[in-house]
Amino acid sequence: MKNADYPCACTIAGSDSGGGAGVQADIKAFAALGVWGCSVLTAITAQNTAEVRQSLPVPTGMIRSQMEAVFADFPVTACKTGMLATAECVAAVADALPADGVRLVVDPVIVATSGAALLDAAGEQALVELLMPRADIITPNIEEACRLTGRGAITTRGKMEEVAEELMNTGARAVLLKGGDMAGKKAVDLLFSGGEFTFFEGKRYPYEVHGSGCCLSAALAAHLARGAPLADACREAKVFTAEAIRYAVPSSSGRRSVNPSYRDIRAGGK
Repeated sequence: MKNADYPCACTIAGSDSGGGAGVQADIKAFAALGVWGCSVLTAITAQNTAEVRQSLPVPTGMIRSQMEAVFADFPVTACKTGMLATAECVAAVADALPADGVRLVVDPVIVATSGAALLDAAGEQALVELLMPRADIITPNIEEACRLTGRGAITTRGKMEEVAEELMNTGARAVLLKGGDMAGKKAVDLLFSGGEFTFFEGKRYPYEVHGSGCCLSAALAAHLARGAPLADACREAKVFTAEAIRYAVPSSSGRRSVNPSYRDIRAGGK
């Protein structure tokens, strides 16, 4: 089989030693959706579902080298960015991305579920200036959207629409605002694209899940790599992530990690 015969996506993100988020979760999602996954590590973390004990940024020269190696040998048609840690890392990624031919999903990972900071203030500004204008879609959660816009609490669908419009000022072509942290019986996400608002609803589960944002953005990139239109890719990514949350894996902390390999568990009768 020639390399052009299969869809290929690349995650550019930090590692998660617990396997529930970051590059590890992204690669699992790519594989589950029939996409060959390449990876570029931007940081090494010592973390689990409860805490980030230590984080070590990868040198920018190594980030560029990984990206050059991947793009030289694989037919990557979609990329997603996750944890980028520093402004220097953001700049290195922006510089090494292909000018065209690759659909870009930017997940503005700023704070971990545990509360640990994963991107410094200068990095936030670099993300807005260097990567978001190149993004086909950005996927902030409620907290990230508030930080990026300087707004207060987002508690209604109307507020979600206002913030999504404001986020388009970053230059991104579309916004998928993840509303899982909002109160309500349903977990509601909002796609703003082409001047239109589309809400996606999903079941809300009564437990905290680590890595759901990574899973969603990776699934979105996988569907884009397979050639899906943006709205369809968002809808399918939402369904996939909801099931990965449904079959989330518990840890000793009591928290659960999103499970992109849930189909294997179901096939095994568990």
